[in-house]
Amino acid sequence: MSCYNRLMTTGTSLLEGLNPAQKEAVETVDGPLLIVAGPGSGKTRVITHRIAYLVREYGISPYNILAMTFTNKAAREMRERLDRLVGSRSDSLTVGTFHAFCAKLLRWDGEHLGLASNYSIYDADDQASLIKQSMEIADLDPKRNPPRAVLSTISKAKSQMWDSQTFAKNADSYFEECCARVYHHYEELLTRNNAVDFDDLLMKSVQLLKGFPEIQKKYQDRYQYIMVDEFQDTNVAQYSLARLLGESHQNICVVGDPDQSIYSWRAADIRNILSFQRDYPASKTITLDQNYRSTATILDAAKSLISINGQRIQKDLFTDNSKGELIEVREAYDEGDEANFVIGEASRLVREQGFKAGDCAIMYRVNAQSRALEEACLHRGTKYRLVGGIRFYKRREVKDLMAYLHMVYNPNDDVNLGRVINVPPRGIGAKSMQQLADHAQRQNQGMFAAMQDIAAARLAGEPCPVSITARAATSIADFAVTMEKLIELSKQAPVVDLVDLVLEETGFRSFIQGSDDQPQERLENILELRNTAQEFNAETPPDGLATLLERLSLVADVDNYEDDDDSITLITLHQAKGLEFPVVFMVGMEEGLLPHSRSMDSEDQLEEERRLCYVGMTRAEKRLYLTRAFRRSLMGNTQAGPASRFLRDIPTELIASGSGSANSGIGERANRRSDDNSASQLSSQRSARRSSWSDWQAPTPIINRNQPTASRPKLQVGDSVRHASFGEGVVTACDVTAADTEVTIEFEGGVGQKRLLLSFAPLEKIS
Repeated sequence: MSCYNRLMTTGTSLLEGLNPAQKEAVETVDGPLLIVAGPGSGKTRVITHRIAYLVREYGISPYNILAMTFTNKAAREMRERLDRLVGSRSDSLTVGTFHAFCAKLLRWDGEHLGLASNYSIYDADDQASLIKQSMEIADLDPKRNPPRAVLSTISKAKSQMWDSQTFAKNADSYFEECCARVYHHYEELLTRNNAVDFDDLLMKSVQLLKGFPEIQKKYQDRYQYIMVDEFQDTNVAQYSLARLLGESHQNICVVGDPDQSIYSWRAADIRNILSFQRDYPASKTITLDQNYRSTATILDAAKSLISINGQRIQKDLFTDNSKGELIEVREAYDEGDEANFVIGEASRLVREQGFKAGDCAIMYRVNAQSRALEEACLHRGTKYRLVGGIRFYKRREVKDLMAYLHMVYNPNDDVNLGRVINVPPRGIGAKSMQQLADHAQRQNQGMFAAMQDIAAARLAGEPCPVSITARAATSIADFAVTMEKLIELSKQAPVVDLVDLVLEETGFRSFIQGSDDQPQERLENILELRNTAQEFNAETPPDGLATLLERLSLVADVDNYEDDDDSITLITLHQAKGLEFPVVFMVGMEEGLLPHSRSMDSEDQLEEERRLCYVGMTRAEKRLYLTRAFRRSLMGNTQAGPASRFLRDIPTELIASGSGSANSGIGERANRRSDDNSASQLSSQRSARRSSWSDWQAPTPIINRNQPTASRPKLQVGDSVRHASFGEGVVTACDVTAADTEVTIEFEGGVGQKRLLLSFAPLEKIS
């Protein structure tokens, strides 16, 4: 008997090894259920074991179970575990991201909304292109109204389930009125192209279920048990989708943690999880509060930090893990010194303490912070990988090939047509394309249909129906004939064969090979995309192409994250959600970065910034470093920033005394923790924080608090000085500005050269 069969014969095996709360969650089957899952509490195990329990112990058909999450990576991990727990029956389960589920829903029944099943999904670049076209039609100046801001505003409207008419009625500023005009044309262009954007996948799915009761009943009858992961990250549309699907049977289980809600900028609404018990009065709540990931020290520090927030569900996290190492809080002069310390310390941990480079992650608030870290890695010869750099599917040649495939699948897709019409170059100029577009608009047809008209006229020996040059007409007709051939072949050819045909018939492979710009690397990227297509080769044409395009359109940065023993990971705090590392460095712990400057005027935004810090801290398993710089050059500006207010929320006893930040200031609330988290007490704590934080400055080393001007020593080159941490040294340079004095000091005892600001540094002149 195989190991798998032995597992299947024991009914209790699904519950073995679960703690009491996990076991209760798995065994709670019927009715609405809220699982509040703290970080590292084994929520994925609970979700997958609960699904397996429904199938194996409760007799629910896998066909009737739906599980939705937020990233392909999480969905893939869930699917792999279910394959082991349920076996071949797991193929009938519906497991995937919200967007992937909605994409299938619209392929099956989108025709009720006028959406053909071969629709395109536009990524961020495609959306930007369409927004620019829409702004031109609306006669809106892109210099005064940045397209990205317009697109963001429209995206937020869609997440609220507002179409362009509803948005226009609710516009309360001139900018929003302009966006409403653009939104109207943007909708029209999407419809003309038979395309949707990411937000449409959600909004149109909700519209479909709301507007067509028979469709809603069809999916309610199928999905009788629904599970939603990361429920704290749902927006209005996602919440509505889950509620509409589970409305009749109420067997909806949601898993999440308000303390990890960090995506309001993409319209996630923390109120969805906070109000679940109100919206489902019969619901049961189970809290997973045992942490299996972090040391007790790291967990206690994170708990102390997050307890300040008011928008949360109270839970008392605990762990049976060891106390572990104290938290290191380090301060540097600037981002360069900070990066050198972090990369150097990571190298030391690898060299001296048995960690691997892949165990170390450096997390930051904004992408621009990676520059100094990358430079430090390059300077030291340290291997690293940057999550969120130029993604594989964003590379030019990959996007071009995908554009061809999109056109084969959806000939109405003008955006992708515009991308490849001159790849390879065909001598079709911008003027000819504009005349073609004008003709298509007059005929109320897509641009490819207009191209087919030109090809048909040439074949019949008739005049060209569009006023363009003979050369352009010939090139356009040839292109149309080639694409018509590929469209026909796509109905029979497996997807990999179709990729090969596109490469040859369009001349794209020869174009890449003859390029002066890294032809071998670009060809390898093309072949890598072909390898991806191989996964869908067994599907019946053209379903394989549809699945491939859907997968590639919905891929995200973190989806391709895989462990790598040899490389340090550089990643933003937002992208780090869902990951874990033995060693975490959180850099940029300064006011204006974390919390971000945009959050300063909003209590809700400050709470989210604290949650973001909490998420970063709870990614760490064994070691946690928090670093800051006194001066930072970022996006063209150089400025000094005080230490993050979040540092003082960490009790002193949890910080290593030798780390340089375990004295005054940090941890001032160590003895103020209380089990009484009433709203009034939390409110008074937050008010006290707001009134006092600006008076608090960073603790001593590397550089200390502002010194009063009168007490600052007057230094010149050659003076001997003493520093509270670095010891004695000699001033080798003084750079006086209107705001401050920067001194360069060569310290003794192997400390070496340091650049310090006189207004901060605890320096004493030695006679």
